Amino acid sequence: MLGRAAGMSAPRWRGGSLDLRAALRSGGNLLFALFVAAVLAFTLLAAVHSPDDPLLHPSSHQLTDFLTSSTSTSTFLTDDSVLRTGEDFNASTSSGGIGAAEAGFEAEIKEAVPFIKLSDVASEAEKTEPAAEKAEPELAVTVDTDVGTGDGAAVATTEETPVTEAVSCDTEAPVDCTGDRDLFNLLMRSAIERFPDLHFYRFGRPVAVPGSPMECDLAWRFRPAADAIGTGRTTYYKDYRRFTLTRDVNTCTLVVDSVGEYHSGVGAKRNGKRKGKKGKKGKREAPVTDFVPAKTQVRLDENAANNEAAGAVAEPVFVVGEAVNDSLPVVASESEFSRGKYLIYMGGGERCKSMNHFIWGFLCALGEAQFLNRTLVMDLNVCLNGRYTSSGKDEDRDFRLYFDFEHLKESASVIDQSQFWQDWGKWQKKDRLKNFYTEDIRMTPMKLKDIKDTLIMRKFGNVEPDNYWSRVCEGQTEGVIKRPWHFLWKSRRLMEIVSAISSRMNWDFDSVHVVRGEKAQNTQFWPNLDRDTSPESLLMTLNDKVGAGRYLYIATNEPDKSFFDPLNGKYKTRFLDDFNDLWAENSEWFTETKELSNGKSVEFDGYMRVAVDTEVFLRGKRHLETFNDLTRDCKDGVNTCPASS
Repeated sequence: MLGRAAGMSAPRWRGGSLDLRAALRSGGNLLFALFVAAVLAFTLLAAVHSPDDPLLHPSSHQLTDFLTSSTSTSTFLTDDSVLRTGEDFNASTSSGGIGAAEAGFEAEIKEAVPFIKLSDVASEAEKTEPAAEKAEPELAVTVDTDVGTGDGAAVATTEETPVTEAVSCDTEAPVDCTGDRDLFNLLMRSAIERFPDLHFYRFGRPVAVPGSPMECDLAWRFRPAADAIGTGRTTYYKDYRRFTLTRDVNTCTLVVDSVGEYHSGVGAKRNGKRKGKKGKKGKREAPVTDFVPAKTQVRLDENAANNEAAGAVAEPVFVVGEAVNDSLPVVASESEFSRGKYLIYMGGGERCKSMNHFIWGFLCALGEAQFLNRTLVMDLNVCLNGRYTSSGKDEDRDFRLYFDFEHLKESASVIDQSQFWQDWGKWQKKDRLKNFYTEDIRMTPMKLKDIKDTLIMRKFGNVEPDNYWSRVCEGQTEGVIKRPWHFLWKSRRLMEIVSAISSRMNWDFDSVHVVRGEKAQNTQFWPNLDRDTSPESLLMTLNDKVGAGRYLYIATNEPDKSFFDPLNGKYKTRFLDDFNDLWAENSEWFTETKELSNGKSVEFDGYMRVAVDTEVFLRGKRHLETFNDLTRDCKDGVNTCPASS
């Protein structure tokens, strides 16, 4: 029985072995099916997923701190973006990114930057004062006629008093704006005394006003005292105003009766055009008639000599108010074009994203071009996201509307894409110019270093985020390619509006940033924001921080500005829209941008508003932020406040 049982069990064992193999095959098929399903799911997710902006998650902790600082919140938009460029980056990291020795050297250089003081003007006046005027006053002889003498005999007496003679004065005689040194000193002293919060660095010669014999126009270069001390900014501003003069009827001396508003002295506006061929670099003509005190010039020369001896780079001069030369660079000749080396980025996912996204990718391309010692071929058409346009649609805009192209082309080697392809089409075959083509972002700049071809072309596909330009600078490349933030500055036309707004408030104002809109309505993430930004709460918060009667600039996304009317009783409140004449149809900005866009009018779009609003806010003597000073809520919602706060 046992033997039979054993014999009968053998086939069942063999059959069980066959069932196990079938089960393994079925399991393998199931796992393969799951793998295929996972691949399909991942592909579908990659196709429909909209990834976060890589700018918001940079690998550099220094850049993260900079871009997420308290002044990076949006004023008019819900995505908290703001136009940050090189001058802001350098200013915000200058104090924390250098050693003690370097900090001391930098402070020494900044303190040595001379500005014109009243004593400088007085010393110049004394040098031109005639020697006779410095002599001791003569003894006066007075004649006393005594009626009692009857004959009117004159009794001579001597007194130590100046001679007081009647002065014949033509109060309506025209003033000599250009040739009177005393008048020049008077205008300079009046400007320095009228604007105590400004540091003046240069005065232009006064200019006569046609048809107005008692008016002169005067231009000057200046910086706010707050900017000149401790902010790290190297921005200078230019203003020109009209001075109305009168004569004192007793002494016949000239007196400044009034000073015009910002940019009222149009006669003193200087074009600032460059010599040389169009598109070529050149130096501005030296302002030979400008006023620079002798001892100030000595300090300038000494600083220049010290910087040259120490190998230091001269401080860049970024002057708002001078004519902008943002013409396109032109290759001088066929031989020069053929000798050049070029880099171009084609396609990619940077188009129509946020401006911060564009900047992050563009600076990567600029950094690679600098590393490879090549000229960057760039497209000047920037796709502005529809959230910033009045039409709500993505629109192409000129790069030069947002950024200082003059500074960029003088700092880096760049050429416009359309101009490049014209030259390439003319000379590529004739001169046998070669190009190296790659679609692989894993082809690092280090691997391209030895490429000798005239053109290196990077082509980016359609799959995001692998088609972002910034991917080229990630991984092992991150330690090699440094984004040249100092090459990219804000448009001087936008900065001119910032200067005009600040000047209308005499550069003496405080500012507050009030975020409301959708965030104030979302009590789940910001439970206190609506209450903390109400006019009643603002008055209580500002009471000990902003003096009564001062200008208060309010940067806000609150559409109804009457919401802040309760503050008008204590402060002189101002909003960005209060200055909309600066970009209206008859403004300089409108005329210049229309000319730049080939006769097509340019909208002062939402991103320009953010840029200008933020820059004016930062120029307040005291600026208060919503999530740092006004409310206990966290910037990104509940439980997102930094531990240090």
